Amino acid sequence: MNQDQLKQNVAEAALKYILPDLHADTIIGVGTGSTANKFIEALAPHKSRFLGAVASSDATAELLRAAGIEVFDLNQVTQIAVYVDGADEANKKLHLIKGGGAALTREKIVAAVAKKFVCIADSSKGVEVLGRFPLPVEVIPMARSYVAREIVALGGNPVWREGVTTDNGNQIIDIHDMAIEDPEALEQTLNDIVGVVSNGLFARRPADVLMLASAEGVKTFSTMNTVSQDGNYF
Repeated sequence: MNQDQLKQNVAEAALKYILPDLHADTIIGVGTGSTANKFIEALAPHKSRFLGAVASSDATAELLRAAGIEVFDLNQVTQIAVYVDGADEANKKLHLIKGGGAALTREKIVAAVAKKFVCIADSSKGVEVLGRFPLPVEVIPMARSYVAREIVALGGNPVWREGVTTDNGNQIIDIHDMAIEDPEALEQTLNDIVGVVSNGLFARRPADVLMLASAEGVKTFSTMNTVSQDGNYF
């Protein structure tokens, strides 16, 4: 089973998970990336069962509209029932690294508003210690070099993601070679650097539910019970 099939399987599993909670006035948050795109495909036939969606990126908004799903600006809504998005890495506490698609800031905002955050990924994204995947940091352009020096002082190897501009008009620095033993502390430390807009650690607001697809099926984890039925984490 290839990775594309795994993404399809976990997207369909997420749809089954949220369908019972959809109502005529429900607004869903939808993330950015290839796995989130699979979720949009699965969601489209059920668009009559909910009111619409908030998108975490311009690209996602375009896909939702193309699927016939109404897209709301976040300022138009007071609550999002559920937010579904992928991840680049996830640990046992459902802390995540996100931002491979450079949409981390908007993803973090939508997740903050959502009542429940459902993260979907293939099982290769489950790790014991975050940091194998480079940690994205969104920065104000004029602060890029300063922020990079501060990251070096923290023990990281900052690499400017050249040619990438976020939907907010900012730039991305990816932190390589950093094992993240305390995600919550590092998330706060990075956010405190002047010029940082946001970083790709979702630890202070982790996922509520994590669904990981493998050849054996889709395992579901939650912050209440992080061990799957077969006793394994990932």
